[in-house]
Amino acid sequence: MFQRWIDDFKANAGTTLRLSGLVVANIIALTIALIFLCAAGFIYISREYGSIYACLAGAGLFLVIGLVVLAVYGEQQRSADILRKEAAKRAPPSLFADPALLATGIQLARVVGIKRLLPVILLGGLALGLMVARRDEPADADDATDDD
Repeated sequence: MFQRWIDDFKANAGTTLRLSGLVVANIIALTIALIFLCAAGFIYISREYGSIYACLAGAGLFLVIGLVVLAVYGEQQRSADILRKEAAKRAPPSLFADPALLATGIQLARVVGIKRLLPVILLGGLALGLMVARRDEPADADDATDDD
């Protein structure tokens, strides 16, 4: 049983490694092609308009590319911040953040004793976990599986 899992892991790791090698080789080939295209453009502009204009054209091209990438990155950061803030607004406030509840829990642990209170805490944690898991399940789970 474990040998099959190990063999599957080895096969998947080997496949992933081969595909990663192909991706790296592809990136290297595309980078070299881009370098040659830039060199050809530089030589063409240098022959037509001179070396200074060729350098300025290359700098302008890469400046525009850099600004576009920076704008895309900024937009993605902004949208991620908006999504994070919306998720924080939708999340219910934590009960453990209430100082009165925390103080009550500490006093209860002192009065009852931690050894007597530990099973109750474990059962409460289990019940809380089951409630959260049940709340996260889709309401139409039975309807989605029926394809009659």
